[in-house]
Amino acid sequence: MPLPLYLLALAVFAMGTSEFMLAGLLPDIASDFDVTVGTAGVLTSAFAIGMTVGAPLVAALARNWPRRPALLGFVLVFAAAHAMGAVTTSFPLMFATRVVAALANAGFLAVALTAAAALVPPDRKGRALAVLLSGTTVATIAGVPGGSVLGTVLGWRATFWAVAVLCLPAALGILKGVPAGRDEPEVTGGPSLRAELAQLTRARLVLVMLLGALVNAATFGSLTFLAPVVTDGAGLDQWWVSVALVLFGAGSVVGVTAAGRLSDRSPGPVHKSAGPALAAVDLPPIDAVLLSHDQHGDNLDHTGRDVLRTAQTVLTTPAGARRLGRRAHGLAPWTVTRLHAPDRPTITVTATPARHGPPLSRPLTGQVTGFALTWEGQQHGALWISGDTVLYGGLREVAQRLTVGTALLHVGGVRFPITGPVRYTMTAAHAVRLCRLLRPRTAIPVHDEGWHHFREGRDAIEHELARAPTDVRNRFRWLATGVATDLSA
Repeated sequence: MPLPLYLLALAVFAMGTSEFMLAGLLPDIASDFDVTVGTAGVLTSAFAIGMTVGAPLVAALARNWPRRPALLGFVLVFAAAHAMGAVTTSFPLMFATRVVAALANAGFLAVALTAAAALVPPDRKGRALAVLLSGTTVATIAGVPGGSVLGTVLGWRATFWAVAVLCLPAALGILKGVPAGRDEPEVTGGPSLRAELAQLTRARLVLVMLLGALVNAATFGSLTFLAPVVTDGAGLDQWWVSVALVLFGAGSVVGVTAAGRLSDRSPGPVHKSAGPALAAVDLPPIDAVLLSHDQHGDNLDHTGRDVLRTAQTVLTTPAGARRLGRRAHGLAPWTVTRLHAPDRPTITVTATPARHGPPLSRPLTGQVTGFALTWEGQQHGALWISGDTVLYGGLREVAQRLTVGTALLHVGGVRFPITGPVRYTMTAAHAVRLCRLLRPRTAIPVHDEGWHHFREGRDAIEHELARAPTDVRNRFRWLATGVATDLSA
């Protein structure tokens, strides 16, 4: 794993220490401010309020900010909040510093999660996120118990100073080691944020969020009052608080590490159920390859990578071009390029938006793209290749901006057991709905056979077409695999 990833984890370690350290400091804080332990426990609520309100708000604001300045700003604000907390004698001001620290924490994580995923290859994103979030779990093993010991020896204010100081090398590491760029926008000008917020009304997502809230409530509730439970309820010495925190943190580290490795192997190995219609050696000379994405083996396997080396030009996503090297050219959505060849018409290629999964899935599934091809003499509109994408606002934008003559629609309704009903390509119903928007002369379903994770084949598509209006149904055409077919353009 790259060094910048561990520097991000160091910052998360400082934030995780702060998030949970009150568990071992609560009695001393209550005594110093002359309030009850229950009242002092409100400081934990202050942090939770900041995270609850700040996480979605700051995530929305910071989603397109340049990574390095955003991360640096958040970590410095976090450090300043703890320095203020270490010197204040006012409980209301102490409450306010916890809210500000939580806001900075929320913003940092919003940017760091995307930054961490971008630092590693696609097949290691799960482990990268595990390393990042291990900062929190290691904090419960080392940071929080260490803070408890430091608070016992030097007083609780020393722990706040320690957290503030710990942020400084993390800030330096961010400044020196994290790339300064920002993510390429997934679509241009579309209401992507509104579309993502609209997903919060989905019953399944609400259920997942409620489960997450219950887990966090149980975690914060038990850790906040762990010290009085150990010392008062169990009648043990103050030093046993650190032991209890270490045991809790050890379990957290094991769980996060295992989950990261499992996620890289999930949704699990994909199994091919049919061979290619043409062997690679039987392919004609290739001038250019239009590659929807390179990061998944079912879209570009080892043989496919060998074929790429024979092509003069490869057009793909910006992230894919960086991985594939000099022959590959990355196209952000709505970027235009042209392909030239002797004695052939110039082909204008426009990259079109695509999203390989549900909202917010891009850090894990990676960039994908579609392509619209036009050339002189076309009669019915562009040849559009959707790429591996679900139906979402970006495709509706395609319908608004392009006149499509022939549409190659990547269907299959891809899904995996580990993510339940979540789809990663269009279903048959979505293809029909999109066709009603595009109104192409010809719609050709592809990407519907050959792999076990393709859940909707030709039968499912024809079943859906049977229920579609005649005008839509008559636009669809099936191609025979391995057989050259002439289409009117």
